[in-house]
Amino acid sequence: MISNSLPIIHLAEVAVGQHYYWNIGMFQIHAQVLITSWFVLCVIGVLSVLGNTNLNTIPSTYQNLNEYITEFIRDLAKTQIGETDYLGWVPFLGTIFLFIFISNWSGALIPWRIIVLPNGELAAPTNDINTTVALALLTSIAYFFAGFKKKGFSYFKRYITPSVILFPINLLEDFTKPLSLSFRLFGNILADELVISVLIALVPLLVPVPLMLLGLFTSAIQALVFSTLAGAYIGESLEEHHD
Repeated sequence: MISNSLPIIHLAEVAVGQHYYWNIGMFQIHAQVLITSWFVLCVIGVLSVLGNTNLNTIPSTYQNLNEYITEFIRDLAKTQIGETDYLGWVPFLGTIFLFIFISNWSGALIPWRIIVLPNGELAAPTNDINTTVALALLTSIAYFFAGFKKKGFSYFKRYITPSVILFPINLLEDFTKPLSLSFRLFGNILADELVISVLIALVPLLVPVPLMLLGLFTSAIQALVFSTLAGAYIGESLEEHHD
């Protein structure tokens, strides 16, 4: 007798707590992260359209905001990557920064938990370690691509520079970079939301407000730190090493 049921294939999973899943064919999709991530992407898309429609010499509010963010990301990329190569990486760093920034603020400002799911609960995308690991791995792929595109196979000389003895350490560094990026972001956002949730439950009036404002500040800092380190890693991979 042949069973009609197909086995569920788990490509990768890191789960903390209960989650809401969509079963699509043989795959389980982490739905609650996708829902909030799509919301963040929609916000970015709307702001981009509003900021780039009907451009005027005297900028409107949205155009002015768009120009300010663009200049900020250009300066960040130029500082971390260098004047020669930075321009092509502005879209990447800008997308990383905006996604993390709006994700973090959505967790602090939007009461996701009032939306009831069959299982689990909604939260900021960066409150899920799967999201932060994905962003960190994307950053790793970016700086590998940058270095290999510019230097070809000579890029791999960095592993034996300045001495072949340092090969294991230099190789280990490429594994620790995405780990530190992902866990730093995840840990800070999770801790901030847990502290605020506990305080609101214990003292619902006034006391949590200063901590919520502090949470908004630290959320912005975390977005800046992540994008700055991403730019620094890309700049490091593009740096010329002289024997």
